Amino acid sequence: MARYTGPSARISRRFGQALFGPCKALEKRSYPPGVHGPRSRRKHSEYALGLMEKQKLRYMYGLLEKQFRRTFEKAKRERGVTGERFMQLLETRLDSVVYLLGFARTRRAARQFVNHGHIRVNGRKVDIPSYQLKPGDEISVKDSPSSRQLATRCLEETRMRELPPWLTRQEDALRGTVTRLPVRDELDPTINDQLIVEFYSRQ
Repeated sequence: MARYTGPSARISRRFGQALFGPCKALEKRSYPPGVHGPRSRRKHSEYALGLMEKQKLRYMYGLLEKQFRRTFEKAKRERGVTGERFMQLLETRLDSVVYLLGFARTRRAARQFVNHGHIRVNGRKVDIPSYQLKPGDEISVKDSPSSRQLATRCLEETRMRELPPWLTRQEDALRGTVTRLPVRDELDPTINDQLIVEFYSRQ
């Protein structure tokens, strides 16, 4: 499955946010890459701001443009506010929920964890990271020593990460449930989804 495999630290520095997990380069140099990074004061057009916001979200969830755009088009066809519905579709992807439950340290690691067959949805093996979860779906770690060891280690490392209120987790059983869809206030406040909606409306 296609995914972004380029330099992660450079992308994180460009957006001033650790999009792929902890980033030491961003901590040391909290300015954009390039010779003009530390002192650049260039103003961005509305189009550029929308493009940057779209790219930031795309990198955050590890999607290529075609899949990202397809998800947006699906959100636009459904009922509700397009930006909020778009964010809900991204956040309830299987790899994203595995990450939020703490079974993986990063979304990139969660994608690999799913791909390698370590995850069950409602008791059935699902190895498709983009699998769309619904309220009531139960996510569990495969009952094998290697799978459980990996998930338990990640849970220890991510214990300080707050569990979203629309998810529940049984740590001992390495199991979680999507109780409902998230509302916009419960999603990443650093993302301006309206800019993305306006960007795609210009296409």
